[in-house]
Amino acid sequence: VQLQASGGGLVQVGGSLRLSCQVSGFTLDKHAVGWFRQAPGKERWGVSCINQIGDSTYWEDSVKGRFTISRDVAKNTVYLQMNSLKPADTAVYYCAADPDVRTCRFRGPDGGMEWWGKGTQVTVSS
Repeated sequence: VQLQASGGGLVQVGGSLRLSCQVSGFTLDKHAVGWFRQAPGKERWGVSCINQIGDSTYWEDSVKGRFTISRDVAKNTVYLQMNSLKPADTAVYYCAADPDVRTCRFRGPDGGMEWWGKGTQVTVSS
């Protein structure tokens, strides 16, 4: 199983980025995938999740209305479109999944996920 996050970078306040999470070794129609982020000095925390049937959940209130999670099952890829970015969004973003997690019920800061990819850095400059 592998998850590879990409698409991070440096962007100005108000800008946009689209993160991608390419997965292999499992299929998106049988597992939920979550996006998590960790800011410097802070705990890693769940941002958003898309379940096995494609329904989205936003765990982090501050991103509601600005971030959109989506997926392309044929491409084995989950996306996180981030608009109206703020300095507080600066963090390393990770995608994760689990062999037994199919829904996006909140399971704690790490979402109860076992499979993790390497993160991608998002920096929002003011």
